[in-house]
Amino acid sequence: MDCTKVYETGLLYHHYANTAYPLTPKSFMQYKLTDEKEIRSFVEEEWKKADELSLYIHVPFCKTRCKFCEYVVLEGTDESIEDEYVELLLCEMKMYSEMLKGKRIVGYDLGGGTPAKLSVENLKKITDAVKTMFNIAEGTVFSIETTPLIAANEPEKIKAIFDMGYERISMGVQTVSEKLLSELGRDGSKSIYERAVANIRDAGFKRFNIDLMYGFLHQSESDFDNTLHYAIGLDPEYITLYRNRYKGTKLEYEAGGVSIYKAMYQYRIAHRILTENGYNANIGKNTFSKVEGDYGTSDYLTKRVINGTSYVGMGLGAQSFGPGYLAYNLGAAEKRMERYREAIRAGKLPFQDIYRLPEDEAIAKMVSVAFYFAFIDMEAFKKRFGVDFREKFPEEVKFVLDNGLMEIKGQRIYLTDRGSDFINGVIPLFYSERSKLELETAFKNKKLSEKSDEELFLSAYDIKDYERPSVATDVAAFTILSEEKECYRKNPESNLAVLLIKRGEHPFMNCWALPGGFLKKDETVEECAIREIREEANAEPVSIMPVGVFSEPGRDPRGWIISSAFASVMAEENIKVMGGDDAIDARWFNVTFREKNDGLFELVLVNGEKEIRCELKKTGSRFGRPCFEITDGSDIAFDHAKIIASALELFRVEADKMDVVFDFLPEKFTLASLQKVQETLMGTTLLTANFRRKIADLVEETDEFTEGAGHRPARLYRRRG
Repeated sequence: MDCTKVYETGLLYHHYANTAYPLTPKSFMQYKLTDEKEIRSFVEEEWKKADELSLYIHVPFCKTRCKFCEYVVLEGTDESIEDEYVELLLCEMKMYSEMLKGKRIVGYDLGGGTPAKLSVENLKKITDAVKTMFNIAEGTVFSIETTPLIAANEPEKIKAIFDMGYERISMGVQTVSEKLLSELGRDGSKSIYERAVANIRDAGFKRFNIDLMYGFLHQSESDFDNTLHYAIGLDPEYITLYRNRYKGTKLEYEAGGVSIYKAMYQYRIAHRILTENGYNANIGKNTFSKVEGDYGTSDYLTKRVINGTSYVGMGLGAQSFGPGYLAYNLGAAEKRMERYREAIRAGKLPFQDIYRLPEDEAIAKMVSVAFYFAFIDMEAFKKRFGVDFREKFPEEVKFVLDNGLMEIKGQRIYLTDRGSDFINGVIPLFYSERSKLELETAFKNKKLSEKSDEELFLSAYDIKDYERPSVATDVAAFTILSEEKECYRKNPESNLAVLLIKRGEHPFMNCWALPGGFLKKDETVEECAIREIREEANAEPVSIMPVGVFSEPGRDPRGWIISSAFASVMAEENIKVMGGDDAIDARWFNVTFREKNDGLFELVLVNGEKEIRCELKKTGSRFGRPCFEITDGSDIAFDHAKIIASALELFRVEADKMDVVFDFLPEKFTLASLQKVQETLMGTTLLTANFRRKIADLVEETDEFTEGAGHRPARLYRRRG
């Protein structure tokens, strides 16, 4: 598939295009193995191919299931169920110990759920079995997870865990907003966190990680900022950020209300605050570490992400990724223990699904997970798959490099700042062709209507959280695009074009709009307009001119927001527009603007196959500004069709009044820059013959000056009338 299309589809379904692969539980059904005898021999043969691997053991017990949780969790279990589960787990470990005999174990995680919920006796049974059944490589750090409540209230258990040999412990704080914690179905308070940290330190842990989450519908900027600073104050060695994925959670219905911009903006805040406080991570990476040379993640995850190391998952619903297969244990779908119990007691490997993976699917799995660290180690990739990464993905690598999404440093290809913002569009570029097609179709029915998504967003949006009045700027930036004619005898055709960005934030998410944004305290509206073009489109206007103020009630569904609109004429050369900030794309659209009859105008904007049409009615002039109303629907966000129409009409009506166009020029200019303005403006059909004559005279007059910086001729200051 075309890289641009895959990239844009990933951004559209950003809640689903992430480091998790495959996309859905049914994605790999065509590769599924069903014969039990074949499965056992296949798995045994697969592990003969590996010299080393990692272990993940899953404990599916929690006090309650958090609303954001997508994992296999059993709630409200008693000690008898937990005792039985551990015995079943030991049986599964025994099955694997025989086929993995002699294999080096280079990573081990005891995860969940909440493994620390188990009794000390059960934790010791699991840990002793790991040490005796498997060949643990020297220096491998054992890692475990706990909750703040357990760490705060059961210090003896935390000390026992450390004494068993677990050197790294991870605790999920998620947020310090008690209101948000309550909504998410989770316990937590600052007093609990502080007791928990004290007990973890007293137990002897020197590798301590705190998990934080972002990307919730009802999580405000101040909530997240407070959480970050509080977590830093607890002084862990590592802080890990998890964006809420929504898929498969109790909060999935809220997904449409959370824009890609909110997620990227919160990550930017976190990256800045954490790095300023000594927690380091390359841009886009989830785990931040204060320890030099330490990635901050467990050995299991580090080896899995960088090297694509295979792993066996044991326990209810656990996932395994072998040299050539992917498997999910029983319980992954129904989140119940009955079938897992039956399989273990029958002496069977407890697979719910096992898939013999084609190489392109195994590659996609490894590369998707690699983005957890925001880079791909091309040397490790070649070692696992025997092919050069750039040879495997020539078009995709060219796309990410050309668009400033990734950069190559040595044997690794890293996300850039821009790539970190748009990681959900980058990851699918390296999917299999089957998954690229699936991404385009799988979530169409799940995705809520844009109106419903916007209603969700507005339900959590409170304009009182923002300074009032809300003042914004929008810029109608124009240029002349030249298109070569097929016949060499004909001159290139020039088209007037306007710059549009695709919004990555509600309202009007995924709609085209003019570049623009909210005014900051320390800037003028003119400075705001220029800044927004730079941030959202990577374009540099020479200067701008006012079109008018747009303040009609209801123009913005978020509240009463006033826009000061500007127009700009830009030289198309040296401008490579690209989306940025809350714009996920930026493009030039050819403009046709013509009067149909009696004050009705048609505005048509075209970029390739994308065509936007709008009908407007001219309603007169107000304070010297032409006024329009939209009479037939538009795909352009807000009232931006009116701004474009007003700018074009202003050019037509006012163009022969000298200072309208001279406002486009800088205080100092070269003959070349003036000639470019002449070339740009003279190519339009909007200008009067009188104006064309005047600007041609101006170029001729300026030609008398030397090449280089010169002051405006006096006649440039000629005023109206």
